[in-house]
Amino acid sequence: MSEQAMRVLVFSHRADVRESITSAVGRRPAADLGRVEYVEATGVGEVITEMDEGDIDLAILDGEAQPTGGIGLCRQLKNEIEDCPPIVVAVRRKDDRWLATWSQADAVLVHPLDPLSAAETVADVLRGQRIPTVHA
Repeated sequence: MSEQAMRVLVFSHRADVRESITSAVGRRPAADLGRVEYVEATGVGEVITEMDEGDIDLAILDGEAQPTGGIGLCRQLKNEIEDCPPIVVAVRRKDDRWLATWSQADAVLVHPLDPLSAAETVADVLRGQRIPTVHA
């Protein structure tokens, strides 16, 4: 019997940011977790559609996305979706971690992403642990 892949939504208007996130986290962020299937979104409408469908296990949102950033979008999703999946926000500066905390993010990543800590953070969140600290 094959294990079902976890669906991870990655949102950014920039392809290079989406690629840096998926590369850092990898296809299997931890040995005890199944494989990850990435769903990429370039706009807010796509994110809302995917999240509303209920098939997303985790969302990773680019805090610097344009025109709507992942920080505000995270807060909106957390307040509007009754059983919102966990959300990780990726920011450019460590000083922006307070904004990610305000957004109700389950964890924060800081660019440039370190593959070990990014995978560990995502694995912890997928296991259901809230990680309020920044992993850079």
